[in-house]
Amino acid sequence: MGVNHTILFYSKIIGDEAMNYNNLKEELESILDINQIRYNELMKNHTSFKVGGAADIFITPNSYNKFIKCLNACKKYNAPYFIMGNGTNLMVRDGGYKGVIIKLTSLNDIKVEGNRITADAGALLSKTANEALKNSLKGLEFASGIPGTVGGALTMNAGAYGPEMKDVVDCAEVVDENGNRFILNRDQLELSYRMSAVQKYNYAILWASFVLEHGEYNQIKDRMDELNKRRVDKQPLEYPSAGSTFKRPDGYFAAKLIDDAGLKGLSVGGAMVSKKHSGFIINYNNATAKDILELIKKVQELVKEKFGVELEPEIKLIGED
Repeated sequence: MGVNHTILFYSKIIGDEAMNYNNLKEELESILDINQIRYNELMKNHTSFKVGGAADIFITPNSYNKFIKCLNACKKYNAPYFIMGNGTNLMVRDGGYKGVIIKLTSLNDIKVEGNRITADAGALLSKTANEALKNSLKGLEFASGIPGTVGGALTMNAGAYGPEMKDVVDCAEVVDENGNRFILNRDQLELSYRMSAVQKYNYAILWASFVLEHGEYNQIKDRMDELNKRRVDKQPLEYPSAGSTFKRPDGYFAAKLIDDAGLKGLSVGGAMVSKKHSGFIINYNNATAKDILELIKKVQELVKEKFGVELEPEIKLIGED
């Protein structure tokens, strides 16, 4: 999902800021159940890259009300916070995150009414696509193999094999930094290539609604199976990664540029440019976030040197070295 709010806040300090930290802990503990809050939680256990240091506070609210109360508490005590989904497009630096990580995967209800599917922000996109299949609704086939959440996918306007979230979403309810809730229609979501109003204005998604078309079950399933086979055949799914490492540069394909530069198999520490698909950097041997970041930088430099093209990472990066 990936909404980052950075305000001065440290967990291991003295004076007024330490008091703020303790007051924040108390307030969060009053909002959440005991199993919904953890301290010094290793983020490598919550990201698909399997890297990342500890978050000072890690919470998993299971209702909109709790989520918004937690946002308000962070704001009240000037605490930085980051809202995440399934951690499939996220990398946390080795020094961890000094603030509050809010993981939304406990908000995961999915409802089907006619040709409309409404899913909470933390619902898996693949599960949402499977609910569409069960109800013979077509349009989300492309999403069946995307490992993220509905909120994360909509935040970055995720897509695969042509279609994107903007092609199927009807509306979404969001909350702003002041705790105000409102519904945005498709146009108001301002969806473009890996961008949305959610990113631009630091909104957080609560739920999204999709309007699909009635179709034939077997045809929908066949299309899903076809796309998922292509993923298995062409992507290094056997290794930890965050999917495509770089955005598509105008007029080019990132993977082809990397391939043509002869960078398949290039490695730094335990990080490697996949030999199977050069658009993926993988954690093939207990990589650190530092390894991955150094490899990303090296790939960017070599592609720029050879082709004059700037590669922009698609992965969201947070935390401290």
